[in-house]
Amino acid sequence: MLKLSLDRLNDLFAAVAADQVLYIPADDASGQARFQRWHDGLEMTGALNTVRSAKDFFFPQTENLVDFKLKGKEIEIIDPRTEHEDFVIFGVRACDARSFTILDKVFLVDPVDSYYQSRREHGTVVTMACTQPEETCFCTAFGIDAAAPEGDCSCWMDDTSLYLQPQTDKGQRLVDHLGDLLQTCDDSAVAAQQQSTRAVLEKLPFANLSLDGFDGEHLLELFDSEKWAELSEACLGCGTCTFVCPTCQCYDIKDFDTGSGIQRFRCWDSCMYSDFTKMAHGNPRLTQLERFRQRFMHKLVYFPANNEGEYGCVGCGRCLSKCPISMNIVKVAKSLGGENL
Repeated sequence: MLKLSLDRLNDLFAAVAADQVLYIPADDASGQARFQRWHDGLEMTGALNTVRSAKDFFFPQTENLVDFKLKGKEIEIIDPRTEHEDFVIFGVRACDARSFTILDKVFLVDPVDSYYQSRREHGTVVTMACTQPEETCFCTAFGIDAAAPEGDCSCWMDDTSLYLQPQTDKGQRLVDHLGDLLQTCDDSAVAAQQQSTRAVLEKLPFANLSLDGFDGEHLLELFDSEKWAELSEACLGCGTCTFVCPTCQCYDIKDFDTGSGIQRFRCWDSCMYSDFTKMAHGNPRLTQLERFRQRFMHKLVYFPANNEGEYGCVGCGRCLSKCPISMNIVKVAKSLGGENL
């Protein structure tokens, strides 16, 4: 275990940023927490989590894939990619860190998404343990320990110190680079903090959320449930839940005419939209009920059925706090789960 006095936190940031690009969670002009590129004087937010997750660093909202230059009947194909610079994301919470594992199972299986893969290879994830989880948190339902986050390097912070523990080769290289800034210490302070945090987690409103029965064996019972009509009735189809979700991976590919050629890009899409996957024959899900059901069946049934039981949700609580009609995955799980199967 390594230790840094908090009055030297800015020195740590400066040391990291001298070698590679550093991003930290900080409040923007509107007071919302977002990951921002660090510069001298930028301070970490006091918020538990950022509005949008760290997913953006590996799967950005928009991304140029290929350019086409037209000259008469000749077409030149241009790969716009350049070598990514190394970067560090500091202060990622345990829920968002787990989301990378889920995204890896989508983008790093054959055929590997080379755009995503390159960013993953160049990015170092430094996680921060939670000390004051909020009532919307339910990461424990998915086996995530907010007091012991995954990542290349895990951190804990108290009133006086920052504690660091490298977990991967990337994390070890990072702490080695920091040199004399860090001192070795025992883990007593971290262990005490973990015990306190876990006690809080056990008292949260959704601490005992059960996901029993949400698996491939109960697919048809869940799919055919009459409760979908009532659950989906108030849904606006706004897609807010999908855009703040750290594990949603749906995207569309579009072509943009620049006047002198074509830019092909991909951008996030949402299964909640009426034109999602719409093709010449129309949309395979014509009603809001079908689209609503698809989102939650994918998170709770389809994904774990195809990924050794791992759910497509990490319990970050963003959809609970951002949905304008207060409909979320917890309500769906409670309504459909347990004794109803």
